[in-house]
Amino acid sequence: MRFAFFDAKPYDKPSFERYGAENGIKFKFYETKLTEDTADLARNCDGVCVFVNDTLDANVLEKLADLDCKYIALRCAGYNNVDLKAAANCGLRTAHVPAYSPYAVAEHAMALLLTSVRRIHKAYIRTRDFNFSLNGMTGFDLHGKTVGVVGTGRIGRVFMDICRGFGMNIIAYDKFPIKDSDINYVSLEELLAKSDIVSLHCPLTDETRHLINCETIKLMKKGVVIINTSRGALIDAECLLDGIKARQIGAACLDVYEEETEYFYEDLSGHILNDDILARLISMPNVIVTSHQAFLTEEALSNIAETTVMNLNQMHDGKPCPNELIWKDGEIVHGTQK
Repeated sequence: MRFAFFDAKPYDKPSFERYGAENGIKFKFYETKLTEDTADLARNCDGVCVFVNDTLDANVLEKLADLDCKYIALRCAGYNNVDLKAAANCGLRTAHVPAYSPYAVAEHAMALLLTSVRRIHKAYIRTRDFNFSLNGMTGFDLHGKTVGVVGTGRIGRVFMDICRGFGMNIIAYDKFPIKDSDINYVSLEELLAKSDIVSLHCPLTDETRHLINCETIKLMKKGVVIINTSRGALIDAECLLDGIKARQIGAACLDVYEEETEYFYEDLSGHILNDDILARLISMPNVIVTSHQAFLTEEALSNIAETTVMNLNQMHDGKPCPNELIWKDGEIVHGTQK
C-alpha cells in the first residue's frame, strides 16, 4: 500500500519508515498540510496519513474519493478535523490512534504547571544573564491544593495519579463517569468553583467547544490556574485573555490554541504574528504556550506509527479494526461497536 503523508516533520519519519517497511506500506512524505489545493498529492495512493491541523472537510474528502483513495489514517487521537459523515458518504474508511502515550501528555501538563507556579521559565532566562535575584519569583505549594480534572480518560487518570504524588486534592468531571471507581466526581459548576487548578483532558465535541468561556470563567476561584493539553477550542481564547486581564485567572498553561493551524509546528520567528489574541497571550507574564508538543516523546512517536500501521493493515485485510471511526445513524462509533 502507498500513502500520502501530510504535514510531515523530521521526527515523524523514522518510526513510520520502520513500521511501514516491516508491513509492506510505503509512505510518501509531504511537508505541506492536506487541503483542497494539496489533495492531488494523494494521486495513485491508497489513502492519506494526516495529523491534527490537516483539513478533511467534505470538499477534500470528495477529492480524495475521486482519486480512488480508500483510507484515512489519523496519526492522532482527535478527529474533530474530519467530516466523518462525508467520509462515509465518499466510501472512505477512517481510523485514529486513541492512545499512544497517556504518560507523555499527562507529564507535559504537570511540567507546564510546575514551570508556571515555580517560575522556572523566568529563572532560566534570568540566570543566563547572571541575574540571581529572587524578586518576583515567589510561587506556591501544590501540596494541599485542589485540582479539578475535566475528562477522566486515560490521560486524565494518569494526570490524577501524578497529582496524588504531590499530595493534591482531586475532583473530577466527566459526562460519562467511570463506574465503581474511587474518583471523586462532581458537577462541572462545583469543579470550577472549588478548584485552584483546572486541567482539561476531554475531547473536542459540539458540547465541549468553548467549555471554558466568559460565563464559566466567572464561576472559577480568583487566581485559578488553567491547563489545556487537549484541544484548543475547549477554551474561548478571547474570554481567556479577558479573564487574565481582569486578574480572575492567575495563570494559563497552554499546549494547544483554538486557531493554531497556521502557526503551530512552524518557525515564524522572523515574521509578525497576525493573530492578535495569540500574540497577546504569549506576551502575558503568567501565560506559558508550547506548540502542541505534549505528545512528543520517543515512546509516543513509536506507538503512534505502530498503531497507525496496524489500523491500515486491519482495514485493508478486512479484519476488525477497533480504532476505526464509523458514522452510523448520525453518531460516531468505533470499530468494536460496528
